[in-house]
Amino acid sequence: MANSGGSSRTMAVARMVVGILFLFFAQYKLMHPDFANGGYQKYVTGYIENTSVNFYKPVLRLTLTHPVFIGYAVGIAELLIGISMLLGIWVRLFSVVGALFMLNLTLATWCLPPGTVPWKYLGNQLDNISLLLLFLLFFAHNAGTTLGLDRAPKE
Repeated sequence: MANSGGSSRTMAVARMVVGILFLFFAQYKLMHPDFANGGYQKYVTGYIENTSVNFYKPVLRLTLTHPVFIGYAVGIAELLIGISMLLGIWVRLFSVVGALFMLNLTLATWCLPPGTVPWKYLGNQLDNISLLLLFLLFFAHNAGTTLGLDRAPKE
């Protein structure tokens, strides 16, 4: 059953704005070869050395076995998330993908250098956690059914 009312339209607008953000992220990664050809490896190496939680470092190291492929895969994932959110198609599926994407970034960037004041740990994650929570809301509210192509067929 589709949501109705102003809150559903607000959720749809938020979904579309997130989609536009992800299209910008994807554009940078896919239109400029610098990200896949060195940039991805640089970012992930920095995460491993400085900010990743310990149990997640092996996962990040595994992605460095094929950094160019994974760099482009990240851009394609962001592109698909962006299209899904903007058009409201397959929103539940790509909300899960988006939430996992943001969880990945959270785990990769969680830790700050020793001596950093504790409140900065959470503050460092506000952008990742906020988007993760939005994806969970989009999933829970089936946000593609309002102003999107996921609309339920008329009965």
